[in-house]
Amino acid sequence: MKTQSISQVSKQFNISARTLRYYEQMGLIAPVRDEENSYRIYDEDTLRTLQQIIILRKLRIPLKQIAEILKSDSAKAAIDIFEENLAEIEGEITALSTIRSVIRTLLDRLELDESKFMLPDDESLLDIVDSLTVTKISFREEKNMEELNQASRKLNKLTDRDVRIIYLLPCTVASAHYYGDGAECVTGEMIDNFAKAVDLRRIFPASRHFGFNWPNPTDETGIHGYERLITVPDDIEISAPLVKKHFEGGLFAAHMIPMGAFEEWEYLCRWVGESSKYDFNITDKGNGYHFGLFEEHLNWINYHRDPDHNDENIQLDLLIAVREVR
Repeated sequence: MKTQSISQVSKQFNISARTLRYYEQMGLIAPVRDEENSYRIYDEDTLRTLQQIIILRKLRIPLKQIAEILKSDSAKAAIDIFEENLAEIEGEITALSTIRSVIRTLLDRLELDESKFMLPDDESLLDIVDSLTVTKISFREEKNMEELNQASRKLNKLTDRDVRIIYLLPCTVASAHYYGDGAECVTGEMIDNFAKAVDLRRIFPASRHFGFNWPNPTDETGIHGYERLITVPDDIEISAPLVKKHFEGGLFAAHMIPMGAFEEWEYLCRWVGESSKYDFNITDKGNGYHFGLFEEHLNWINYHRDPDHNDENIQLDLLIAVREVR
């Protein structure tokens, strides 16, 4: 049976190793480990499953629903999900068709009178527009696989409107670090256990949650370290396995992504590199907090309260330390 490594799969399917590991964490795929070197091995069955996932993502099927389809022993789950998504798409088509008709009507009227723009006082036309709601048209922020693979214009070159410049205040943090397979999951559990133990949501509801690779993967195993930081009160006692640290804060370029769209790190780095107003401010201070590259888990304290939350609803801020060009 033909097998492939994680780097080969990443190249063949034009999908990042980080996304492959995310699919693995969600239980969508299950590569095996080589007994000699612990490398991830993708066999033909896993590759076929991955291909199905990519096709379904191109059809805008959410990952949660893809998981339901793959776990089902019959086609009924897929039928129900496809019918649900088809109904949504047909609603979007109807709404967009209505919008197209209204805009064409407005265009025809404006071409007859080019003196000044003014919406016509036409009750029937206004009633049609008023009947439209945002919910009828799903302008999804989520990036599907086709957009990622084809590197759409928005992702290829972020505009200034896609990036925020924010200042993170200096603060006290609790740090959880682990080096080894599944580092994100291990440190996530460490942080959750600590937050529950001290009732962090009650004593510090403004807590923020950051994460970063430390160190990055260096070989085919993909094994790496991951560190998570959560902001805590200055006077709190921190015990092992967590460590109490001081985060210096600073100026950062921020870009929001839905969970899983880690390819967009490339586009944010390119934006900073091409900016005439900001430059990288990446340094190694001790363990460096990954040299100033972070992911902030937005609204994490709310998700911490709800263990059954949908991972697809999680949003992350990608953060790069910057300084103003003078």
